[in-house]
Amino acid sequence: MNFINPTKGKMSISRMVQDIVAFMEEDPSAEYKLIVGTDSQSGENTCFVTAVIIHRVGRGARYYYYRKYIPHVRNLRHKIFTETSMSLDTATRLKEEMIKTRYKDMDMEIHVDIGQNGDTKELIREVVGWVMGMGNGYKVKIKPDACGASKVADRYTK
Repeated sequence: MNFINPTKGKMSISRMVQDIVAFMEEDPSAEYKLIVGTDSQSGENTCFVTAVIIHRVGRGARYYYYRKYIPHVRNLRHKIFTETSMSLDTATRLKEEMIKTRYKDMDMEIHVDIGQNGDTKELIREVVGWVMGMGNGYKVKIKPDACGASKVADRYTK
């Protein structure tokens, strides 16, 4: 699994974590949020993009993304659950790498591309419950607060 940083290019998850740590150590007194979100776009195949964002609250961010194509997914429920599964898988791998750093206790947010408006509102309870039930202490954000999925990941699905 190789992530892409728009400035630095392709990198492994361990290299990405090294880059995240370096970014945080540039300003250790700042507040940081580690965000994982996935979005998808259907075409001939469905393009899923998972974004990892390290947000220096109020003062910028750095992000990385991973793109994966799977055969066309028509069912909205399947699509949302695949997006969420990809975010959780990435968050788990990220957490495993962060444990090797001094930021091992860093909170992580999972941004899910669902919200109160539209067809996805019926999935909120189930998807949020699933993420919360993982027992990893992940915080869950839905639209309009799920910028990791609805803005960053969305940008690379096209």
